[in-house]
Amino acid sequence: MALAVDLAEVSESDLALVGGKAGKLGELVRQGLPIPPGFVLTTEAYQAFVDATALRTEIPAALDSIDLSRPETIDAASQRIRSAFGSVTFPSDLRAVIAETYEAYTQRHAVRFSAVRSSATAEDLEGASFAGLQDTFLNVTGVENILDAIRKCWASLFTPRVLVYRQRKGFDHHAVRLAVLIQKMVDASVSGILFTRDPNTGENHMIVEAGLGLGEAIVGGEVTPDHYVIDGATQKIIHKQISEQKVRIVRADGGGNRHEEIPAAQRKTQKLPDHRLHRLVSLARLIESHYRRPMDVEWCGDADSLYIVQARPVTTIPKSTAPGSKSEHAAEEGKGEEGPVLRGFGASPGLATGVARILHGAAEMDKLKAGEILVTSMTTPDMVPAMSQAAAIVTDEGGMTCHAAIVSRELGVPCVVGTREATTVLKEGSQVSVDGKAGLVYLGSLPHGKSVPAPAAASAGPAFHSHEGVPVTATKIYVNVSVPEKAEEAARLPVSGVGLLRIEFIFTAHVREHPLALLKKGKKDELVRRLAEGIGKVCQAFAPRPVIVRTSDFKTNEYRGMPGGEEFEPNEENPMIGWRGCSRYISPVYRPAFLAELEAIHRVRTEMGLKNAMVMLPFVRNTWELEEIAEMMRAQGLRRSRDFQLYLMAEVPSTVLLAREFSKHCDGFSIGSNDLTQLVLGADRDSETLGRMGYFDERDPAVLRAISLLIEGAHAEGRTVGICGQGPSVYPEFAEFLVREGIDSISLNADTVHSTIRTIASLEQRMKLHSARESS
Repeated sequence: MALAVDLAEVSESDLALVGGKAGKLGELVRQGLPIPPGFVLTTEAYQAFVDATALRTEIPAALDSIDLSRPETIDAASQRIRSAFGSVTFPSDLRAVIAETYEAYTQRHAVRFSAVRSSATAEDLEGASFAGLQDTFLNVTGVENILDAIRKCWASLFTPRVLVYRQRKGFDHHAVRLAVLIQKMVDASVSGILFTRDPNTGENHMIVEAGLGLGEAIVGGEVTPDHYVIDGATQKIIHKQISEQKVRIVRADGGGNRHEEIPAAQRKTQKLPDHRLHRLVSLARLIESHYRRPMDVEWCGDADSLYIVQARPVTTIPKSTAPGSKSEHAAEEGKGEEGPVLRGFGASPGLATGVARILHGAAEMDKLKAGEILVTSMTTPDMVPAMSQAAAIVTDEGGMTCHAAIVSRELGVPCVVGTREATTVLKEGSQVSVDGKAGLVYLGSLPHGKSVPAPAAASAGPAFHSHEGVPVTATKIYVNVSVPEKAEEAARLPVSGVGLLRIEFIFTAHVREHPLALLKKGKKDELVRRLAEGIGKVCQAFAPRPVIVRTSDFKTNEYRGMPGGEEFEPNEENPMIGWRGCSRYISPVYRPAFLAELEAIHRVRTEMGLKNAMVMLPFVRNTWELEEIAEMMRAQGLRRSRDFQLYLMAEVPSTVLLAREFSKHCDGFSIGSNDLTQLVLGADRDSETLGRMGYFDERDPAVLRAISLLIEGAHAEGRTVGICGQGPSVYPEFAEFLVREGIDSISLNADTVHSTIRTIASLEQRMKLHSARESS
């Protein structure tokens, strides 16, 4: 059981062990980015602490007492759990492990002060950042203080604000566990946050915010930071807004933080000089290139260097940035005789009109009624319950990366931050209108009498739930689902079903142990039940639309990291082309685990009655392995028919070159562009050097030719071809190529569905017009 691991040894595949934050940072350490050194106290340590104390019974008892219709039960449950965390003592063996690991870490890296930070298994995920909700402690020194901070981090998993947010996002309170990341503290003279794409408009602009001192002042909305906009294509600085900063947070003598006044001469200076800004942008490009999606990056710098301290997916990209949107019309109308009374940063798009309710802190949350406009100096994590009821949010302080901005975007609530004087200009109980995209606030209804009701998303979830105005495409659009807890939210998107449900994510989130280790313990029924519950949850949310379940595709290095994995997984020099995919299923060693996966899928289709569960096999190399797997599937009651389809991932060139032969064994293909690009070009997808040199690119002519061959061969045999990945949403020209070649479907991450649908609809319309001109 791994209780503590070095940050440099973990990656995103270790989500169940080290949580989202630590997994992503460990991934970036491997990419050579400047990450402060540290170690992770794993979820196993958390579980050991809980199991060895009264918390083992206190936590489930308190959680089971929650009645969502009675908010007071949430507060009571939270208080009960956190009091229990404060009263129990550390088990001696766990205490010894932490003390020994901490001592070794401080000596190896010359550490005096550390940051102690939460890293939950439900954190920094797509669609759920948990921004600022779990506690962080900075400038901690000494093992006793470290232990105290760890205990408080664990307890913060059950604050009322976290319980409410987790409930709203669909996560199971009982299943979430917390790792703790201990990192060397940077004595930051400047810090901030960067978005690799504008989170408000979706435009290809990098947004950078910078302030003097520690970043807590920016995230907490205590100061309004400098605001820089960088053109994503040219990397040129196209806008600067230098803010006056009067105070900063710095290290206190002996540890902890203190507020310090900034000398008058420094208050209006540019916080991050241009040369350091360009260096930061270069680092952010590497991060986005690695993850292949827009990223939200926290950074800091001392006198010599810049460091990355967090990276997570941008959890909300607007569904439309088309000219002529409502928000743009409202901004234009606001130039008339009824102009805006406040201007700030448009932090979350949308329009809302309602009664202004001024709150001076979380203690006044009860004043806010559903559908009112929340006006405050700055929101805090404790105010999430009120934020979820508000029609819109307006703050005095903060930038586009503060707590109010991030959480309001996830809740789908219009938000304007950094107005400086909202709490004094707006009057309690007055009627106001908020334009969250333009960053404008009006008295009364919108100009010229155009009153806009609060969006349904304010009560129903993120704004992308609405399908109004979404064009119809000939190319089918599916969505990728990462964890079952996000299924209901994704099911409200305008998609034809789930194009990719990776079963390995259910392993890491629901099973949390190597399958062969569970089977060795005689826990086959538990393994099948957990898999079936996870798959069933997604199928139920999307029924009757199809859910394509990709069977496990762990590499040996990933499986070794799972609890119990070392006994069963060999060390391979190149796991990317090693024992993975179908080769596992037909091996005597792994066959029992694969049969358990098939039994779980069969249970979903029969006992649960969810016939929309289909199967996709990954990393297929030969037709003879498919024949053996087909026999195994038939033995489990999974036989290809009109109601049950079998798909193959097209990742290995042999599948492309022999597409017509492989078509005899399946109902369709789904292109895995990352692996196909890697194997066609001989370019390791994990090689930072080759990535920087431009070798890894799915738009390479050889890769495009391979895709054309696959579509041609599959269609000749009456089989469909789809693609699951970010390529079509990141590169419009790649999407155009796929549509022109006749791709049948594209499966996307949830945050890119609306924008990519519009791109594809536009492409298809242009093709129709071109065809009409040709024929005439």
